[in-house]
Amino acid sequence: MKYLDEFQNPEIARRLLDDIRSTVTRPWALMEVCGGQTHTIIRHGIDQLLPEQVELIHGPGCPVCVTPLEVIDKALEIAARPDVIFCSFGDMLRVPGSDRDLFQVRSRGGDVRVVYSPLDALKIAQQNPHREVVFFGIGFETTAPPNAMTVYQARKLGIPNFSLLVSHVRVPPAIEAIMSSPDCRVQAFLAAGHVCSVMGMGEYPELAARHRVPIVVTGFEPLDILEGIRRTVRQLERGEHTVDNAYPRAVRSEGNPAARAMLADVFEVTDRSWRGIGTIPASGWRLSERYRDYDAEYRFSVDGITTREPAACRSGEVLQGFIKPHECEAFGTLCTPRTPLGATMVSSEGACAAYYLYRRLGTTPIRQEASPVV
Repeated sequence: MKYLDEFQNPEIARRLLDDIRSTVTRPWALMEVCGGQTHTIIRHGIDQLLPEQVELIHGPGCPVCVTPLEVIDKALEIAARPDVIFCSFGDMLRVPGSDRDLFQVRSRGGDVRVVYSPLDALKIAQQNPHREVVFFGIGFETTAPPNAMTVYQARKLGIPNFSLLVSHVRVPPAIEAIMSSPDCRVQAFLAAGHVCSVMGMGEYPELAARHRVPIVVTGFEPLDILEGIRRTVRQLERGEHTVDNAYPRAVRSEGNPAARAMLADVFEVTDRSWRGIGTIPASGWRLSERYRDYDAEYRFSVDGITTREPAACRSGEVLQGFIKPHECEAFGTLCTPRTPLGATMVSSEGACAAYYLYRRLGTTPIRQEASPVV
């Protein structure tokens, strides 16, 4: 790969679309399991360029969006304490809790800081030995390794005033939960390439075989996604259901062994609640017993928080692919980026945010036969 523009070439996009059109003979429903892929699809109108038989369903691939409300409320409670410096990536500050968000905690005197790496939070802990420093560790398998490394370093360097509020989730159990739903319409998956670059593809063949669905590992640029769709449609038309790597420039079958070893040392698999979806067995990580002293939830005793989602918010249905964002009655009216009801409207990877940003406000998509402007 020399230039990013090479993966946005309109002529190659046209050829891929022609191949998809000539291959497809019946309706198929594909789910992308990555919020970054969702934004690329909506931004470039890929779903509107595809033949009408190919439907793209947006899955629970936004890590901010699936962070459960009770974890957000735990973060808000910890961040409001006067002895705490609460560190987070910026995309978590606008995510609504039950009655406030981290921006509001900061406006009321809480020491909430945006950092660009968990190691930045560890450095703040070193510089402020008399205060507790907490990093909000959320996300899929892609963000878990640096968070694990930071906890490992805190223990190795003997930094006792650092802790991690953990809400990490795993993709394969989410696919299992989606396919096990009686309302599932998904017939194939575009798997997230960055997740597989860390974890490899070892967990996918069993899922593909048991549920008889193709799983194609896909990148994030327009041509990556079109190639992933092309390979998926070919499998569907042939009645195949295998795991295919359409992102070989970044993904190896074994993933990243060093990152996986760090995860195995610092974390252990646990059940996790997903916002708007509920608890999925073995779908997340928590700190292992060896590192339990660095668990902010344990350190600050914030167990037992109960929450209730806003009645008007249908983000759970959006995350499961049951509805498109504009089919929610609150979309664009009660729920906007300035007045969000759920995380899917404020996250940079949220489906609702993509639909609002790129003006998908409910009009019928126009299927284009002309050359794509990628």
